[in-house]
Amino acid sequence: MRKIFKDRKPPPWPIIEKEVIDEIIFKTVNPRNRIMLELMARGGMRIGEVLKIRPIDIQDRKIILWDPKSGKESEVVFIPQKVADRLKDYINEKGIEPDQRIFPITYNAARVMVNKAGKAVGIHLRPHDLRRFCATYASRAGTPIEIVSKILLRHAHLSTTKSFNCIPSKF
Repeated sequence: MRKIFKDRKPPPWPIIEKEVIDEIIFKTVNPRNRIMLELMARGGMRIGEVLKIRPIDIQDRKIILWDPKSGKESEVVFIPQKVADRLKDYINEKGIEPDQRIFPITYNAARVMVNKAGKAVGIHLRPHDLRRFCATYASRAGTPIEIVSKILLRHAHLSTTKSFNCIPSKF
């Protein structure tokens, strides 16, 4: 009887290679969309987090997330310097006020944008695939699983990261 009702392990998510992610980002000509894709793929941010950020939340290479999914008061996201520079240039170019949202679009519009970016290179892309890529790429580059879990993905428990289906099974 146990075998009949045993939960099956979900199939692993397909891992998107770095070259494909780079192609998606470089083919995206709209500056807003490109920065959003980079924040998800290079900073490991969730789509909802990207949509909530304001200029006042950015401090050089750090983005302060207020009222994050974890339930904490705030969390910090670290982004690459080039992405931080492009983000600051975008804010200045658009004249976005310190307390305004940088990307004032809906969640659904952002999901559609990500999906279209994937279709441009012939793949089905979802926003969380970019976050998963960020974790996978960091892990493959030799970043310890604890750092990937606590700093990059901001998971409360290491077991959440291990079940993320993107980290090599040797961990």
